[in-house]
Amino acid sequence: MFAGGSHSGARKTESTVKPIIAGPGEAAAERPYSARWALASLSLSMLLPSLGTSIANVGLPSLARRFDAAFQDVQWIVLAYLLAITTLIVSVGRLGDVTGRRRLLRIGILLFTLASVLCGLAPTLWLMIAARALQGLGAAIMMALTMAFVGETVPKARIGSAMGLLGTMSAIGTALGPPLGGLLIAYFGWPAIFLVNVPLGLATFVLAFRCLPDDIGGRKKDRAGFDRVGTLLLALTLSAYALAMTIGHGSFGLLNFALLLMAGFCAGLFVFTEARTASPLIQLAVFRDRVRTASLAMNGLVSTVMMATLVVAPFYLSRALGLNEALVGAVMSIGPVISILSGVPAGRLVDRLDAPLVVAAGLVTMAAGSIALAVLPGIAGYIAGIALLTPGYQLFQAANNTAVMGDVHPDQRGVISGMLNLSRNLGLITGASVMGAVFAHGSGSSEIAAARPEAVHSGMQITFGVAAALIAAALTIAAGTYRCRTSSEGT
Repeated sequence: MFAGGSHSGARKTESTVKPIIAGPGEAAAERPYSARWALASLSLSMLLPSLGTSIANVGLPSLARRFDAAFQDVQWIVLAYLLAITTLIVSVGRLGDVTGRRRLLRIGILLFTLASVLCGLAPTLWLMIAARALQGLGAAIMMALTMAFVGETVPKARIGSAMGLLGTMSAIGTALGPPLGGLLIAYFGWPAIFLVNVPLGLATFVLAFRCLPDDIGGRKKDRAGFDRVGTLLLALTLSAYALAMTIGHGSFGLLNFALLLMAGFCAGLFVFTEARTASPLIQLAVFRDRVRTASLAMNGLVSTVMMATLVVAPFYLSRALGLNEALVGAVMSIGPVISILSGVPAGRLVDRLDAPLVVAAGLVTMAAGSIALAVLPGIAGYIAGIALLTPGYQLFQAANNTAVMGDVHPDQRGVISGMLNLSRNLGLITGASVMGAVFAHGSGSSEIAAARPEAVHSGMQITFGVAAALIAAALTIAAGTYRCRTSSEGT
């Protein structure tokens, strides 16, 4: 059955049109395209940015030796990428709304691919960092516009399944990075961890060029202009916050405090400017939607908790449980594997049930997983906690993304998708810094690698006690928001 039934009037052959093609009243393309192949190109566009994040981490020791640099310096290979994504993702989402998402997504894929070549050929560390920032710009475009495109390739009844698939592809990229990177470095050297993106990027570009639908209504001459001042102020705000959370490696000094003040000042200027410009980067009215605002807040809280598992687990498994590097890697791979297996079923469940119900179920499961990680001892306790936390996250992510993107006007899909990704990235940055500091404080040592096993275990308990509290806060937000919505609908 085609979406929209036999009366859709679509002039496409059965070999071209796939079952998830949009029907009348939904995002219809002006040219024939295969919805399955379009979704395949979007899936690759979601996989590459996550692969670009995780594969670089495993190469840091090799890069430190290659460039004869301190570990703090080579960390900027990772930070430059994350900072570029965080500061630009909302702006490029809005730029896609203004200039056309199909063309900008292809530009983003080419930028990511070209920057991967430059990373693999970089002769100095600082050129490498610059290339990684350019790669982050390409990744920001891909991440922001991929989810925005879902509404133009998938009927509304199947958005949950599509979001689940994109979540699975992101998990595959994250899980594939470390083992693939290790193999590439061992057999081909460190440039291979960047050059591997080139054939994948070219394949993604070809699919996007051939299979993605035209922008709805074509390119319009009366589209609002791009808000350059707002873009600059938002970039300054997010850069200052991200730097405040990342520099200092867990210690919060005068510079961190000054950067936070700068972030607050720039944020105030941004709000002042957006309220007075004719074509704002972010229409402040979107925050009057309680569900959307709550969804963004919950997304940040949940991402903070998920990042805590990546920060804390290596130290807990090695120091407190005494596992060697191979076993640590094997145990830590359980979470990504569960994510890969649970992403698509989570999306299908969202299509069958109300998104708010699935959001609540995901958060309850995550709370149970956080409590298990805090109180259950040993490897079995860790695996039990991860086995609850990870599918709970996939349930939440698929339902929350669907709730945010399902009813967005086409002219706002890019910027709303960018804000959704921004809230996730801010959560990841906060999780890496704040939850890492909580773990260090709970362990009673700034040098976790030398802390006693009992101290590390105590730090684990405190960290995931805080994580459970953050998930409880997200549950409270969800309950209050959807209760208010139900009451308003009833009246």
